[in-house]
Amino acid sequence: MTTAPTPLIVDPSGHDPRPAVVLPDGTTITRHELAGLVAMRARSWGPGRRLVLVEGGNRLDALVAHLAALDHGHVSLLVPAGRPEQRDALVAQFDPDVVCSVEGDDVRRPRSAHVLHPDLALLLSTSGSTGSPKLVRLSRTNVYSNAAAIADFLGLGPHSRAITSLPLHYCYGLSVVHSHLVAGGSLAVTERSVTDAEFWDHLERSGATTMAAVPYTFDLLERVDLATRPTASLTQITVAGGRLAPDRVRAWSLRGRDEGWDLVVMYGQTEATARMAWLPPSLAAEHPYAIGHAIPGGHLRLEPVPESDEPGTGEIVYSGPNVMMGYASRPADLALAATTADLRTGDLGRMREGLFEVVGRRNRFAKVFGLRLDLARVESLLSENGSPAELVATATHVHAFVLHGRRAEVTRTRVADFCGLPTAAVRTHVVAELPRTPNGKVDRAALARLAELAESEPALDAGPGEDRVAWVVDTVAHVLGRAEVTGADSFVQLGGDSLSFVETSARLEEHLGPLPPQWPSLPLRDLAARRTGHDTVGASAGSQLDTTVAIRAAAILAVVASHVDLVSWEGGAHLLLALSGYNFARFQLGSPERHVRIRNGLSSLAQLVVPSVVVLALIALATGQYEPTTVLLLNGLLGQDSWDDQWQMWFIESLAWLTAAALALMAVPSLHRLERRHPYAFALALLSAAAALRWAWTGQEAGATERYTTGVVAFCFALGWVTARSDTALRRWLTLCATAALLVGFFDDPAREAVVVGGVAALLWWPALPTPRRVSSWVVRPAHLLAASSLAIYLTHWVVYRPLEDAGHRWLALVAALAVGICASGALRPLQRAVASCFGPSRTRPIARPTRQDAAV
Repeated sequence: MTTAPTPLIVDPSGHDPRPAVVLPDGTTITRHELAGLVAMRARSWGPGRRLVLVEGGNRLDALVAHLAALDHGHVSLLVPAGRPEQRDALVAQFDPDVVCSVEGDDVRRPRSAHVLHPDLALLLSTSGSTGSPKLVRLSRTNVYSNAAAIADFLGLGPHSRAITSLPLHYCYGLSVVHSHLVAGGSLAVTERSVTDAEFWDHLERSGATTMAAVPYTFDLLERVDLATRPTASLTQITVAGGRLAPDRVRAWSLRGRDEGWDLVVMYGQTEATARMAWLPPSLAAEHPYAIGHAIPGGHLRLEPVPESDEPGTGEIVYSGPNVMMGYASRPADLALAATTADLRTGDLGRMREGLFEVVGRRNRFAKVFGLRLDLARVESLLSENGSPAELVATATHVHAFVLHGRRAEVTRTRVADFCGLPTAAVRTHVVAELPRTPNGKVDRAALARLAELAESEPALDAGPGEDRVAWVVDTVAHVLGRAEVTGADSFVQLGGDSLSFVETSARLEEHLGPLPPQWPSLPLRDLAARRTGHDTVGASAGSQLDTTVAIRAAAILAVVASHVDLVSWEGGAHLLLALSGYNFARFQLGSPERHVRIRNGLSSLAQLVVPSVVVLALIALATGQYEPTTVLLLNGLLGQDSWDDQWQMWFIESLAWLTAAALALMAVPSLHRLERRHPYAFALALLSAAAALRWAWTGQEAGATERYTTGVVAFCFALGWVTARSDTALRRWLTLCATAALLVGFFDDPAREAVVVGGVAALLWWPALPTPRRVSSWVVRPAHLLAASSLAIYLTHWVVYRPLEDAGHRWLALVAALAVGICASGALRPLQRAVASCFGPSRTRPIARPTRQDAAV
């Protein structure tokens, strides 16, 4: 056998007892043992230099095969594991002498069929094009110099141990192996993904100090919540293989400082063996846009190009001992000497404060309507402005692919602005996942195919400039304040509540027409599949008004009108409390999963409590009307027993505490399971307990203040809960009888009691109220507006109507109270959406688990 004069990676001489590889089962292989395995594998292939194709999975077998080729003078051709079609294509094109696959080694001939250049050591597919017939030719000098440079700037040594978080066939993952072994360090070998618990168990047991990541890895880390994983031994997380958004670089860098590890941003290409630049960890938070400076032994410079006329911007050109020998497209190319001295990266860059930055790609320029567009630059601007998207262009459109429907329309507008195009020339597409190459990079060829497919089909007519699914997703995401919404989600899954239901249904009905009663539980894509309203509503037909919306609007109107002494329609607040229990069962308990119920319920509770406390605090500061106990919704517990102004917020206070109590019950696993098995019986039992408490407290008739006490009115909330669970005629009649029994005599006012009983009866028997077309425009929209603003109206009307009522302007007092409440509601919506976003997406379906190969990146 022709053997290289010195090994590149593993020294076979001596008996080095230091660990080289730690396997998932805890087995440790020393450097001496690894050298023996490598030498034995090389001898099994026979004499002479060979072209050895290796399926590069993160397995000991593949690692040994690659090192056997590299350290014993052969040429290693690494291909992905688990992709036989790509392996077979390269076998057919380059005719390797040995094929090392998961099935074993196939020595295809006694001697090599190829003339191999003496310096040639490694063949890799070009970055992002695994399986491409064009291979990168790398020499022994390329491999060793880059491994040594990486070990140098990362400070690797015998103490360093990398876990194989990236695939072996990928130049970045391979450089992790080479640099750690060259530095005397070791590897924790695993095929598991960062989404698997076994990956973190192995990291903890092995004491791994280094983990390599591509930008997509951080998406996966955010899904599994890195804070809950054992990372005590980690000292470094490196990132390369694509641009990590600057805000995420800063955030992860600062997080690393807090948790005891460094974030090292690196820049490279397969044509430079792996790495060309690095950013010292101390600079990452302050310079998150930068790739840093050249690695030891390398040099970076900028050369002007016609694509960019920005001062100081040019193509990044790299020179150094790790620059490839050239490309190979056929076996004859394996005999060629080095044909490349400098590497023109194709990236546009600039230097700022002594550090290089990448600002775009030369091949990311496109022409749309005759305008030359730098798509990479536009993507950067979108990311900086909080609207990340991946762009591709055709001759007539720019297509933006986004993950979250909430920002789709904003993204579309910004793309048009940044490109100087009319909005009609930009199309947005909401996708659940971006297509990616095996190396974790965005597969732009796949996006281009999606864009061409979209242009071959007519756009759906549902929303202004959006396809119908994207418009529905965007609408729901905007109302709920959710960052992650897809067509597979439903309003209930996303944590929708009674107030957001009003706004959402109003927006959807405007374009989709009357919605089915069960629409909150339908996937959004199914809603989008409905025909538009003008297709389904005939000229003589009318619209419909959800009964809950009608009750909420009528009740808040009755509350304010009664308080200004225009009418005597009392009982509206107690009916609203029953409606709240109805909607709690309908929305917060809409998911079968306990943790989703709790998350959605807490989100709804926070959207009630936070704005209420803010508004009451402002009123207290401005007028001195409310005590701190009232502002903090504690008057029922700490206030006086007799009625005064502090009792004005009894409804908000009771609703908050009753909702919290209901969530506490659902947090108990046994009670949650009981409610799931017997929803009507469970609700009836709660109603019985609340009724017993009320009768023990007050008897049949409640006192003047008792009727506003949380413990007494709890039966109203429970009554609404039972109403929502009354799914048969018998149960509806039983619930209606229970309602009458509980309400008759409660106020000692038949009219007031009839308001509540009548409202519950409407909920039981009429899920929606038909409205003739001739009146729908001035009934349905005002009802939605009043219902959506009911919370703010209730909070503010006490301080608005009194001065006008005292002056004798009762109608003006009513109009002013409603108008101020509606305006306050609009002002509070951003706060409520911000509060909702704190609770994150609420999903009831599991996130699709990445495949073994894809999960590695």
